[in-house]
Amino acid sequence: MVRKESLAALLDEGRRKIQVTDEELAEAKRRRRLLAASARRAFPGSTTYFNGSVAHGDANTPLTDVDLGVVLASKAAAPYGPGRTSALPLMEIVRDAIRDDLNGEFPKLTIEVIGRRRAVLVRFGDPVTPGQSDFTADVMTAIPHPSGRGLYIPNTKIAAGWDRADPITHTRMVLQAIDDTDVVFARAVRLLKHWNGTHSKPMCSWNIKALCLDCLDCLDEPMPLINALQIFFTYAADEIGKGPTPDPAGVAGPIPLNMPRVEVHKRLCTARKNIDLAIAHEKAGRPLLAQHALHQVLLELVPDADCTAEEADRLARTIRSGGASTSGLGLVSGLAAQTRPRAWGD
Repeated sequence: MVRKESLAALLDEGRRKIQVTDEELAEAKRRRRLLAASARRAFPGSTTYFNGSVAHGDANTPLTDVDLGVVLASKAAAPYGPGRTSALPLMEIVRDAIRDDLNGEFPKLTIEVIGRRRAVLVRFGDPVTPGQSDFTADVMTAIPHPSGRGLYIPNTKIAAGWDRADPITHTRMVLQAIDDTDVVFARAVRLLKHWNGTHSKPMCSWNIKALCLDCLDCLDEPMPLINALQIFFTYAADEIGKGPTPDPAGVAGPIPLNMPRVEVHKRLCTARKNIDLAIAHEKAGRPLLAQHALHQVLLELVPDADCTAEEADRLARTIRSGGASTSGLGLVSGLAAQTRPRAWGD
């Protein structure tokens, strides 16, 4: 007998498959604490902050990296910034402190500064997730912005040497959204990052979260994950169609895409179409067609379904009712021959 599952069950199973384990998370946070302690030792009076997927509560397995920053005290930061000294001396100082503090526990530790755009890259030489090649950390050396809003963070690829950003506010906004949506925000982001990773990575993870902050954190009550995905793809396709995503904190510039905007828009529209199909098929009592449509969005996470019989029945009912055989809810292409359709549009 063919197993038929609801979209809610499929998504719940899927997000559990990719959710980071407690063991991975605990070890990643321990190493992050070690790095933060080294950074504060390197710069007396400084503060540290955490950002990225571990800090945002949306990390997937395998867990391969962690992000954090150190903010110099105002007096220590005075010689640095646009038009003054670059971040390179700060990056070298924190590199040396981390090496002194962690080399004993991690004998394969390597730390890169030269060629790094924004952060010191720490390679532990020891993975957090079994089977992975390594675990890394980006350690940012930042200084307060004179306005009091946000920070100056390194950018070694531009003449000024620094960019304005506000990663601390970003993390606060994400954590608030998780609380406001009863964790739906984090679970949706996990699934969306999987979609992104299996469709040529058209967007960075922060762009996904920034769009989610606009469309998921303004609802009155928690929602099913399938509806959260539908809202995201509808909103994201419309917004990316208009232009780049602005910084939610209103400090940094627009968030860049990983490929031409027309290509990103195409992938978002295709995902929106398949999510709409999945919901409509489920409402019409066609769970296998619904699963097949959802599979197109979450490749490798939601298994495909052989829904030939359901499609034949749908077509027969359409013909008997006098409608065109392709009217209404069209089937995702390729079912009759059981060929795999393209995952992201024509």
